[in-house]
Order: sequence, then structure tokens, then C-alpha cells
Amino acid sequence: MNDIVFKDLSEIQKAAKQFVSQMNAKKHFAFYGEMGAGKTTFIKEICKQLQVLDVVTSPTFAIINEYFTENKMRIYHFDFYRINDIEEVYNLGYEDYFYSDDYCFIEWPELVEDLLPEHMVKVSIKVNADESRTISFG
Repeated sequence: MNDIVFKDLSEIQKAAKQFVSQMNAKKHFAFYGEMGAGKTTFIKEICKQLQVLDVVTSPTFAIINEYFTENKMRIYHFDFYRINDIEEVYNLGYEDYFYSDDYCFIEWPELVEDLLPEHMVKVSIKVNADESRTISFG
């Protein structure tokens, strides 16, 4: 298990850079953490590190956003917080994304846990007592 700790937003760029350097060939990540833990903010910074050309926003209402990098890599950013029924995820054609060779970053994966493939890397963002964050993955 890998851990990255950052004390505030001024260190998030460094944390994301470290995370990206440890992604290796893995492309599918499920981000766990309580509301306000910083999942979206961290994913935005990861996208910056991957040189996304688009404006990265939370897909809370859209459920999925698609971004492209300078190298023409595709990134899918999911937020399942507002799904009401697992049928919505089936209707998205989740298999096309979860089993693709494109990057997938998933927020609120616990709501679709049964659909996550075994190769999905679980990333936990924990808010510590001093308001720092610990990111655990691997």
C-alpha cells in the first residue's frame, strides 16, 4: 500500500505528481472518501499532471465527463453520487469505460461496487485530525 500525505492545498500539486509517478501502467482508479475529503480536487490536479487540455469540472450532475490530454489520451471522470438506480449505470454502458484502455477516475465507487472490475485500483482519501489528507492506494 502506498501513502501520500499533504497538509493543505498548497501541497496538492506535489501529491498529484507523486501519485501520477506511481500509477505505472494502471489506468482505472476508484476514489473513496467522505464528502469534502478532496476527491474532485485531487482528480483535477491529477488531470493537470497528465496534461489535460480541457477544463476539469465535477461530473456530479452529468455523471461522466470526458477529457483529452496533449498526447490525445482520453480520460473518463465519473461521479456516481447522484445515481438513483444501478440501472442508470448499465444504461451508460459502463463496461465500455471500465474495461477500456482509457483512464477512468471514479468518485463514489461504493455506489457501484458490484460493477467494479478486479483491476480497478482503490484510492482512499482520508481527512486527518489536523485537516491534512492521507491518500492510500495500491
